[in-house]
Amino acid sequence: MDHSYGRDENPTYRTAEQLLAQLEGGEDALLFGSGMAAAATVVQTLKPGDHIVAPSVMYWGLRNWLIQFCENWGLGLDLYKPSDPGDLKSKVKNGQTRIVWVETPCNPTWEVMDISQAADIAHSIGALAVVDSTVSTPVLTRPIELGADIVMHSATKYLNGHGDVVAGALVCARKDATWSRICDARAKGGAILGTFEAWLLQRGMRTLFLRVRRASQSALRVARHFDGHQAIETVLYPGLESHPNHEVAARQMHGGFGGMLSLRIKGGEKAALDVAGKCDVFVRATSLGGVESLIEHRYSIEGSSSLIPRNLLRLSIGIEAVEDLIEDLEQALS
Repeated sequence: MDHSYGRDENPTYRTAEQLLAQLEGGEDALLFGSGMAAAATVVQTLKPGDHIVAPSVMYWGLRNWLIQFCENWGLGLDLYKPSDPGDLKSKVKNGQTRIVWVETPCNPTWEVMDISQAADIAHSIGALAVVDSTVSTPVLTRPIELGADIVMHSATKYLNGHGDVVAGALVCARKDATWSRICDARAKGGAILGTFEAWLLQRGMRTLFLRVRRASQSALRVARHFDGHQAIETVLYPGLESHPNHEVAARQMHGGFGGMLSLRIKGGEKAALDVAGKCDVFVRATSLGGVESLIEHRYSIEGSSSLIPRNLLRLSIGIEAVEDLIEDLEQALS
């Protein structure tokens, strides 16, 4: 009997799941109470002795959780250099690696990994290619078409887009034994999304294409405007032709390069903090992917274990007039 119990199967969030599966070109999707819950559920389907590879620069909360969980759970973990398929290939272990985790573009330095190459490496040793596509969204990249087995989203961000839902999602290329274990783990672990939040998420996805395309267009203009600025050491954005992974990004991102970029400010940590504090249009906050533009000093958020340069400011570009955003950053840098 379908829909026998709300924790396992609920028609309210099933509608949003089916929509996301269609957007990603997958066979099925599951919603979770957070992006962390979605990612953790994938990892929790492994057995002691299994091995994972993941990028050394990625969402810091997940990286730190992976390090701790793998140690406690008896899982092997190796971190590879983002955007470096050669380093990834050297870290996988035939017959032992079960998950090749990819985040692209990776947060907050925005390197871009070649998903097709990563998937080929994973499949060559019998592992799954799992792609965190939170920043790209299905508007710009569809990892399943590039060989990914599972796509993960922190749906709190672009999929919702309004800052009023905490949610996560997984989309599978096929309903196989691994997907069955993931479904079982979500049901028994209770990592589900509330029905009202599922409705809000579905509402947010109605404007997903408009929001992501607008944010991507504005981010590119901001990046080009400040590239070479006298107060900025480096602009990190894959849409810039000078970005080391621009060709890969142009090949697998269609219609834009995303709404996220980072600025490394000349003068170090204090100068970066001063710039963030002077902004008026940009809101100083630590999320991303909403309709409002946000700025944050990433090292202050991540703390002493962070690998991020102390002069880095992460920007999430919203849907405001881009001229206002540029003017706000100009006055903050002056």
